[in-house]
Amino acid sequence: MAKIGFDNDKYIAMQSEQIRKRISEFGGKLYLEFGGKLFDDFHASRVLPGFKPDSKMNMLLKLKDQAEIVITISAAAIDSNKRRGDLGITYDVDVMRLIDAFREIGLYVGSVVITQYKGQRTADAFRRRLRAQGIKVFRHYVIEGYPSNVPVIVSEQGYGKNDYIETERSLIVVTAPGPGSGKMATCLSQLYHEHKRGVKAGYAKFETFPIWNLPLKHPVNLAYEAATADLNDVNMIDPFHLQAYGKVAVNYNRDVEIFPVLNAIFEKIYGQSPYKSPTDMGVNMVGNCIVDDAVVCEASRQEIIRRYYEALCAQRQGTGEAEAVYKIELLMNHEHIDIKERAVVAAALNVAKKTDAPAVALQLPDGRIVTGKTKELLGASSAMLLNALKALSGIPDSVHLISAEIIEPVQALKVRYFGNRNPRLHMDEVLIALSICAASDERAARALACLSMLEGCEAHASVILSSVDASIFRRLKINLTSEPNYETKRLYHR
Repeated sequence: MAKIGFDNDKYIAMQSEQIRKRISEFGGKLYLEFGGKLFDDFHASRVLPGFKPDSKMNMLLKLKDQAEIVITISAAAIDSNKRRGDLGITYDVDVMRLIDAFREIGLYVGSVVITQYKGQRTADAFRRRLRAQGIKVFRHYVIEGYPSNVPVIVSEQGYGKNDYIETERSLIVVTAPGPGSGKMATCLSQLYHEHKRGVKAGYAKFETFPIWNLPLKHPVNLAYEAATADLNDVNMIDPFHLQAYGKVAVNYNRDVEIFPVLNAIFEKIYGQSPYKSPTDMGVNMVGNCIVDDAVVCEASRQEIIRRYYEALCAQRQGTGEAEAVYKIELLMNHEHIDIKERAVVAAALNVAKKTDAPAVALQLPDGRIVTGKTKELLGASSAMLLNALKALSGIPDSVHLISAEIIEPVQALKVRYFGNRNPRLHMDEVLIALSICAASDERAARALACLSMLEGCEAHASVILSSVDASIFRRLKINLTSEPNYETKRLYHR
């Protein structure tokens, strides 16, 4: 059983209470910039074992009657079809996914804001699409000289040009599909408009990482740097907090760099700033809920290795830069982290070397490692999946859960009618075949029933996997890493 290092129930209680307190401090209305992922925060659950991916949602449900969700998306992200790396979907599609997800659990979605708007046709089309579904959409424009030209920003030519977002509740949670979506600018624009209308309102920031009350070089904070290596985020001591209170607090470079500008904007709107440091703006209680530091340190070391492989593969695929790899290598050197600490790496590479073909290894919840090699009928990922399910259900390795009589017609369909070069079954095809077998075979049914036990397991592949198999790993919530190599030298990889 996995060790727990984080008290999730304590976190939900403390965090919701801290937000209530901040609402009251600002006279009853708060714009809360929500950094990171509200849903599916798998990074947090990996580095803080015990933190549930939906913890922040459960915390907001404690404030359900007060909370209203505003989702921001930049027009530039819509125009460039920017994608979420973890889910593989574009930001505009994720906005609709988020709206559905919020509604399903009973949270009120007030509106969507398209930021950095300058007449993009793709943004206009997205706006029409949302409005046709009855969703209120507002536009915020590009401001010349942002964020430094404070006199223009805090004027009718700046924030004054933006649409005023009509809100109904006391806690306005401003979230987005990912970074660069304009959450902070949206909050500040609203403060300008609320002030003009005589409405008392405040601003606060919710960021899970870096954790302000952990040491600067704590592995949890270093894992955040690894996760954002492509964004050039750097953790640092908050100099404003140190000067104001004589206390050390950790923040990151973008918040520290923008704070003087924020202060000037607050002063321009209110006459004075409510905050003395970027750390003051935060409401994060995560650091107070760690119950086993050794467990979270080890989990964070593993996350840094995962991020290293992710950066290597992104560089190989042309979607990432070498600088991100170098940055994570520096973090690994600082913490004396070796990729050998990830046990599935050596296991996969050993099988690949012996067979001279792609291989995959997975570590089961009890620590056992199972592998899969490339076969005539199955790809390495599919072979590993069946081996893992057999191991979990106590079925001997020699047993064939899916007969060749079922696999071969599927292969024929793929090659003869779909034009595939590779006849081997992918993971999704194997799971469908296994489900069919489970209707009449007790052992197949037993194996299929163990599928949920793979959640949170670690896996490594000796090559970059197909998008189909990589997607199944994500859906099964298996933490996959891959060597930065392709199986073939072909330029087009399906």
